[in-house]
Amino acid sequence: MQPLLTAPELKRRRLLQCLAAASLLPAARAMPADAPALLRRAIPRSGEALPVVGLGTYVVFDVAADAPEMAELGEVMHEFAAAGARLIDSSPMYGRAEARVGDLTAEPGMRDKLFLATKVWTSGRQAGIDQMRASLKLMRSEKLDLMQVHNLLDVATHTKTLREWKDAGALRYLGITHYHAGAYGELEKLLNTRAYDFVQFNYSLAEREAEARLLGVAADCGTAVIVNRPFAQGELFPRVRGKALPAWVAEFDCDSWAQFFLKYILGHPAVTCVIPGTGKVSHLRDNLKSGSGRLPDAQQRRRMVEAIEAL
Repeated sequence: MQPLLTAPELKRRRLLQCLAAASLLPAARAMPADAPALLRRAIPRSGEALPVVGLGTYVVFDVAADAPEMAELGEVMHEFAAAGARLIDSSPMYGRAEARVGDLTAEPGMRDKLFLATKVWTSGRQAGIDQMRASLKLMRSEKLDLMQVHNLLDVATHTKTLREWKDAGALRYLGITHYHAGAYGELEKLLNTRAYDFVQFNYSLAEREAEARLLGVAADCGTAVIVNRPFAQGELFPRVRGKALPAWVAEFDCDSWAQFFLKYILGHPAVTCVIPGTGKVSHLRDNLKSGSGRLPDAQQRRRMVEAIEAL
């Protein structure tokens, strides 16, 4: 069931839907002539527009530099950039992923097309500084677009450092992340300080707890939202295996279950960008299609929930 909303919350949702509709504009870029334009949404603190579909690097980019998977990962990166997508999210927690991102974006001109995000995931001020410097080196960048405190680990300490780095021009935005609804209370408290440009958390048709309060709080605080675990760590696909898509999904330009899951997330106006991870070109193309065309409105999203709950 959808969470019950108070009158102020309903008013806020209607306002958000209007703002989102105004901000969903085609992103300017070079891309194949037959490819649909990616939608974009503004980062609230700056107005900078981000394409609504990004790329996660957990697991799939944790490979050796000479691994056979690197060939297709290179294709993924080129198609991602050619489509006008920008946000790539990584972390020291993801093994070799930061290094592979650095390798695959080292081509002249590639870095300027992208929005690179990673995280600090350690305890202590100096340990955090050392880790962030290592991330810059691994990702082959003198400056990062977004640095986030991963899973809120030593968040107070690292937030001070991130502010200093932002003031010094070493990063453009700072944020906080978590992957589990159990952290939503702390995320909400931190968002209300208005100290963070971005927040990243889990949200999907299988994990809808963020709808109760967190998405609304992020919108109220002017904080951009990155969504991780959009497929609930793969949990959603077995539920629809062998099932035909409902005919009515054509109403919002959807032609695969992956797009169904991603368009549900992007249909919420508080979401800035969703970051499905993949090392497969075919999956990337499918994921990117979710960020083009029409998105489901509130009524259609309720119908999507009912369809999944009925399986």
